[in-house]
This record gives sequence, C-alpha cells and structure tokens, in this order.
Amino acid sequence: MRRVFKNIAVVFAVVGPGIITANVDNDASGITTYSVAGARYGLALLWTLIPVTISLIVIQEMVARMGVATGKGLSELIRERYGVKSAFYMMLALFIANLGTTVANLSGWAASMEILGFSKYVMVPAGALGIWLLVTKGTYRFVEKVLLVACVVYVGYIISGIMAEPHWPEVFKALVVPKVMPDRQYVYLVIAIVGTTITPWMQFYLQSSIAEKGINREEYAITRWDVVVGSLMTDVVSFFIIVTCATTLFTSGIRINEAHEAAMALRPFAGNLASVLFAISLANAALLGTIIVPLATAYYTCEAMGCEAGVNKTFREAPQFMWIYTSMIFIASVLVVLPGA
Repeated sequence: MRRVFKNIAVVFAVVGPGIITANVDNDASGITTYSVAGARYGLALLWTLIPVTISLIVIQEMVARMGVATGKGLSELIRERYGVKSAFYMMLALFIANLGTTVANLSGWAASMEILGFSKYVMVPAGALGIWLLVTKGTYRFVEKVLLVACVVYVGYIISGIMAEPHWPEVFKALVVPKVMPDRQYVYLVIAIVGTTITPWMQFYLQSSIAEKGINREEYAITRWDVVVGSLMTDVVSFFIIVTCATTLFTSGIRINEAHEAAMALRPFAGNLASVLFAISLANAALLGTIIVPLATAYYTCEAMGCEAGVNKTFREAPQFMWIYTSMIFIASVLVVLPGA
C-alpha cells in the first residue's frame, strides 16, 4: 500500500507541463479561430482536429523528450548549436509575435469581462496585476497548481456544447469524413486551426518547464502521458467550441469575427447559462494565455542569452527574466486599455 501511494505521489509530482501547455493553447486567439470556423462553416472543419491532434502529440512528445534528456530549454540548445547571434534574432522575432499574442489574450479578457458586466478599465489592470504577482511572488510548484486548477474551467465549453443540443450522428460523421471546400476562406481557416493549435511558444515553454521541474529519465513515461492527455484535452475543448457555434450560430445564419461575439450570440439559442459559461471560459483562457505566453517568452529569451531564468528565482536572482515578463504584461495592458482599443 505504501508503494502504491508513493507511485501516485510521483505521478502528481511529474504531471503538469504537458496538460498546462496544451490547454493554454486554447487561448483567446484559438477560441476565436474555432468559434469563427463553427459559425462560418458549421461542422465542415471538424475533421481537421484529428490530424492536428496527432501532430500536436508527436511534436509535444519530441520536445518533452529533449527536455528530459538534456535538462535544458529549447532556446539554450539553439544557442549552443547555432550561436548567440542566430539565437538572438530568432528570439527577437518570437518576442514581437508573442507580444501580439499577449495583447490578443488581454483583449479577450477585457471583452469577456464586459460581457459579464465589468469595465475593462478596471479588470484589465486588476487581471494584469494578479498574474504578475502570481509569477513574481509565487514558487514554480504553486504557479503550476494554480494553472492546473484553471485548466478545469475549460469544461465550460463542453457543457455549452452539450446544452446546444447538436445532432450527434451528424457531428461524429463530420469528425471522421473530411469535407473539403474550394473556398479561399475555408483554406485560410484550415491553416489558422493548424497554426493556433501548434505554436512556437508552446514548444519553448514545455521544454523549459520540464527542465526547471527537473524531471529525470525514470519519470519520462509519466511525462509522455502528461503530454498525450494534455493534447487530447485541448482538442476535445476545440471540438466542443466548433460544435457549439455550428449548432447555434451557423444554422441561424449568424456570422462572427471574435470569440466574445459568439458568447453574446449564444444567448437566444442555447440559453443564458451557456452564454455565461462561454464568456467565463473565454476569460479563463485569455488570462491563462496572458500568464503563459509572456512566461514562455521570458524563458526562451533568457536561455538563449545565457541569463538566469525560472519562476523559482527572485528579481535579484533573475532580473532579465522577471523584467521581460513584467514588460510584456505592462505593454499589452496599456495597449488594451488605450481609448479606442
């Protein structure tokens, strides 16, 4: 019995990076993509989730394996292989891209808060301050536990999908039988689904978090399952987002461009509860993305430049890491609350 409890303790000690990384992939931008896909093309794009999920599992498992085998982050390996100069320009490009993603996530947080009746001028600074304190004052273990709990909130999308009462035989047929359309917007959305599911920052964050957690080769089997379960979870959520919007908005001829529009448009068709759950889940996803994307950026930038990095470090121990994280959140917050933004 003692051995059983010990094995369970090991599992809970190791799991986290794979589940968190994959679930945060469904950030505000991802939810917008899936919502638009369902609203514009109904169930026609569901089939893309199967090859995308398989690809995500393969890539995430490969990155996790490198993290366990080397004990180093991905950008540190890039620096060692290609040199500091190449690593610097690569990290600069990723920094700019991730800043845009952080702005999109905070915009999603602001929009969802306004749906729920709160002012973005209050909630954006409050949310930004909260996640800044979480990372700069908390330990890695504590931050990871908070993120794992937040991943549970994604179940709101599953409940919304069930409440929409889709025709399940038609749904599962669309999942396994590809429906290809000779339409430019359709092709763009296929590319967007692939791009929002498999992103560069995910690979850097996953490998860095595994390295910081100190997972060894004996624990790798658990890490592999962590990655597989996380990848499946994220695309189950994606599945229900598409199904929800296809069943309610597409069938009613309603077209949207943003995820928060889906939350508002759901109310007449799936009820107020489904609309609120969609908005709360969007808020959760947006805030999670606002934590992880700047964190991933700070990790890989510092690793590439040979600076100290890690959530367990203080401002004094890892000033570059903490200032990169702080600056991204501050800049994104200012851009979101600017008049007319």
